[in-house]
This record gives sequence, structure tokens and C-alpha cells, in this order.
Amino acid sequence: MTYSLKNKDVLIVGGGSDIAAALAADLLQEGARVTLAGRDAGRTAAAAKAIGDTVRAIALDLSDEESIRAAADQAGTAGGLDHLVSVATERASGPVASLERRALLAAFDAKAVGPILLAKHFAPLIAEGGSLLFFSGLGAWRPAPGGVAMAATNGSVTTLVSALAVELAPTRVNAISPGVITTDAWDTAVPDKQRLFQHVAATTPARRVGRPSDVSSAARALLTNPFITGETLHVDGGGRWA
Repeated sequence: MTYSLKNKDVLIVGGGSDIAAALAADLLQEGARVTLAGRDAGRTAAAAKAIGDTVRAIALDLSDEESIRAAADQAGTAGGLDHLVSVATERASGPVASLERRALLAAFDAKAVGPILLAKHFAPLIAEGGSLLFFSGLGAWRPAPGGVAMAATNGSVTTLVSALAVELAPTRVNAISPGVITTDAWDTAVPDKQRLFQHVAATTPARRVGRPSDVSSAARALLTNPFITGETLHVDGGGRWA
């Protein structure tokens, strides 16, 4: 069975990111109707405008259930939804001894609690053949000093999607686990992102750093394959084995 994204309604949470922009642009090319959602309404609106005049923008804060409920009510009034994708993340890095509870809770809101609440409020709106897609990350499979919080939050996504896939069936629920991707997020995450990229390209089996287009391609594959659910797709160039 062929599943097309043409005329499908897709909501992307965390809409201010480079990966969200790449996915939104590709979805538009395939004829989908795209809405970006984010906590920062101004940034989300600017991101939507930069992608295309038809891209809508709404406010949605994963740490605020009322915000999620309001966004779901808005989607329901508009006729429902075919796919929801959450690329949202909150970085909580550093040694265990220096981690702050506030940062930990924000990270879990983005990766675990928020997705559960998205499923709670949006799953009833998902049309037949539709899906939920969440984002994990390489840190869950390649833990390193200073990465305890990222390992825990990203690792929870894989367990979460398998459980949601069973409970929400036949609505499909999957995850993507990106490796090191060339996005602006690295500008503040590491002291020298070019040095990081060079190291990854030299040591990863794919011999290059990932691009937002790599992640977009994988996301669209999961959105359109009706026989994949409860899975985590690793888009890391073999980074888990480097």
C-alpha cells in the first residue's frame, strides 16, 4: 500500500530548529499542509514565514499541559491531524555533581513528559494511517561523561514509543535517533563545533557528519510506511559503533 503525504496535515513541535525547517520544507514539496509549534511564538512564526507563506505557526509549550491542550483543541477545530512530529529538546549537560533539578526537569519535559502529554491530547485527533514521531538521540547509545541527563532523556524515548505503539494502536508511534547533525544548535553546545565535525567525519563509519536532509528523509520514511510502529530508527552514520 502506498501512502502519500499529499494533502496531509502535519504538526511539527519544536518548529524553530534546523531539522524542523528541513522537514517542513520537504513536506511542503510533497504537498503536505504544515504547522510549526513552539514555546517562543515569535521565533516559531519567523521560522514558519522563512519556510513558506502556507506554513502556519502556533504556540505550544511542552512544559505546560494547558498549552498542549489548547493546541490540540485548535487542531481538532481545524479538522484533525494526520501526523505529529516532535523534534523538541532541552539540553541538560554536565557532570552529575553540577546538574540542577530545573534543567533536568526541562530536559524530561521535552523528551518524555511532553511527548506523553502530546499523545494524551493529540492521539484522538490522528486520522487513519497517521502517526506520532518523536526524537531520541545518540547520547542514549554512546553515553559519555557529562551526558547522563541526555542519555536518560533520549533513552526514555525508545521505551516510550514502544509502549505508546501498543496502547494507541492502530495509530503508529515511532522515534528517530539522530547522530551528530550540522545544525546551529552546536554553536552553543560545544566550544568548537568544526573540530567536533572533523572528528565525527574521521571516525564515523559513514565518514561524514549528518545533515538535516538526512533526518528529514528518515522522518518521511517513517511517516509513510504503514507497517512500522514502535521502532527507533538510528540516523547516525553508524555513530553508535564509532
